[in-house]
Amino acid sequence: MAKHPHRRHPVRTLCFLILLIVSALLFFRWENTALQVTRTDLTFQDLPAGFDGCRILILSDLHGASFGEENRRLFDTAADEDPDYIFYLGDLEDRYRGPAEGFAEAVADGLSAVAPTYYVTGNHEWAIGHVPELKERLSAHGVTVLSNTFVTLERNGDAIVLAGIDDPNGYADQKTPEELAAEIYAACGDPFWVLLAHRNDRFLPQYSLLGADLVCSGHGHGGIIRLPLTDGLLSTDRTLFPSYTSGPYEANGSCLFVTRGLGNSGPSFRLFNRPEAAVVTLYKG
Repeated sequence: MAKHPHRRHPVRTLCFLILLIVSALLFFRWENTALQVTRTDLTFQDLPAGFDGCRILILSDLHGASFGEENRRLFDTAADEDPDYIFYLGDLEDRYRGPAEGFAEAVADGLSAVAPTYYVTGNHEWAIGHVPELKERLSAHGVTVLSNTFVTLERNGDAIVLAGIDDPNGYADQKTPEELAAEIYAACGDPFWVLLAHRNDRFLPQYSLLGADLVCSGHGHGGIIRLPLTDGLLSTDRTLFPSYTSGPYEANGSCLFVTRGLGNSGPSFRLFNRPEAAVVTLYKG
């Protein structure tokens, strides 16, 4: 008795391939647009007692993206986390897309309505240009711009120093991080202090040597693609296997916290690396 040859089902195969492609596209979109809240506890022996339990929302690298209409999902997420402070670490807009009218002001309004918000520039602000005007607009909408300067934060009767530096793409004659650190020690003795600095890749060779207790950075986009047992696959300058791309690190007696950031620059993307709103809680050890 003759055997019938195996019959193919081209329609079923085509439907399966279409379903697979659509699922992959939906997953890819979700990976690049679904905001993820991460929570990290950092403990310091010399943290002033008044800052025990202080919650900080750390954001960076929005690159002109919107989470919901007029970034409402981002602002609602920030409000839900009830931070004491918000630190924004640069690359608010994207050099490849260009700034959208009113975007920076809307972000400043939305974040500063939640908590005191502090901002430093990233490399894209300087690539776009008109940085002094951007700083003025952000300041007029409730954000404190730290441009190679420092301020004192007070909480429950204690104080710490918060410093912020402009990106190295800034003016050639700008104050150096070392000069700023020297000013802090001259004015405040030996305080607990936090440094906001956009570039994660400068922590080991430079920022970790300044004496800051905590450095907060972005810039690395989480290594763009994240797989198990990696610190990210690509740096923002496309070198392989960068370090200091997500979460806490330590070197030279200083702690670094890196956020994976919120957006993408130009044609870049994220994979297994969702946009991040990072909540860091400080504890006295």
